[in-house]
Amino acid sequence: MSTADNARTLTRLYAEPEILRVVNIWDVVSAKAVAALPETRALATAGHSIAATFGYADGEIPRELMLDMVGRIAASVDLPVSADLDDGYGDAGETTRLAIGVGVVGANVEDRLKPFAESVAQVEAIVRAAEAEGVAFALNARTDAIVRGGDKPFSDKLTDAIERGRAFLDAGATAVFVPGVLDADATRTLVEGIGIGKVSVIGLPGALTAAEYEALGVARISYGPLPQRVALTALQDCAEELYADGMIPASTRALN
Repeated sequence: MSTADNARTLTRLYAEPEILRVVNIWDVVSAKAVAALPETRALATAGHSIAATFGYADGEIPRELMLDMVGRIAASVDLPVSADLDDGYGDAGETTRLAIGVGVVGANVEDRLKPFAESVAQVEAIVRAAEAEGVAFALNARTDAIVRGGDKPFSDKLTDAIERGRAFLDAGATAVFVPGVLDADATRTLVEGIGIGKVSVIGLPGALTAAEYEALGVARISYGPLPQRVALTALQDCAEELYADGMIPASTRALN
């Protein structure tokens, strides 16, 4: 499929009543492993995981390295790929143009609680860049109102997330990503304030299940760096078994 076709597919997946479940990947082999599952309809990269792959802290990987990896991922699968583009690397519009150029058809871009007007302008720049490329880019605009809200009462953080989320949608975003451990009441408040099928969440330990979020009107659930942590835990466990004179399990699949 072409980039434009993949973009239309991803946009449609956001609009469906069924929650869009994306298992985050970080390189070509992890992308192929997840893409091989019949349940996979789209892929999303984890910026934290890609940064760790190259030895960088989260948010510190150079743009060219990030784009090189997400481009390799997009070229390796026949599915829409949404990329974690951190905070846009100082020029969210140009970063979006470059990402589309390597086959990416959607993105998470963080506001990092920058001033309100600046955050909205960033969304507008992304939308303009995608329109110029002729791609129905699925922007999952992230607000850090909860995770960076400091000592504010949680209710005030939710209010800030809703205000920013509405503005991001008005500026052309497809959905609004509000990371944090969200219980049913908090999720209900966000969906009522931002819109049914417009809120995106992260599946963290202690959060709700995908089905529970779907019932509350959430559009998308992703898992950030956690799939990589699960994979690395399995690797470390395997190494401990081998050091103890164990054997590779017979159930191990050839996925590369």
